[in-house]
Amino acid sequence: MANPYQRKNKILSTNMDMLRRSARKSRMERIKNEHIKEIMRLKAKPDIIDITEKKRLQWYGHVKRMPEERIPKLIM
Repeated sequence: MANPYQRKNKILSTNMDMLRRSARKSRMERIKNEHIKEIMRLKAKPDIIDITEKKRLQWYGHVKRMPEERIPKLIM
């Protein structure tokens, strides 16, 4: 299994590939990632890793407040 750093890079590269395809730009055009994000109007928005980490923390807080006998709490 890949380590967390490799997994994070794979997710980010897959996300950029999806953005590139949505912008109809090829890697052969050698356009920088920042420019692709500007084209897609995502320059100031958080990337997929930030969103995932935020959602994980929200879920953790949700499970932490659950009663002890609930299945998600028992699993965690």
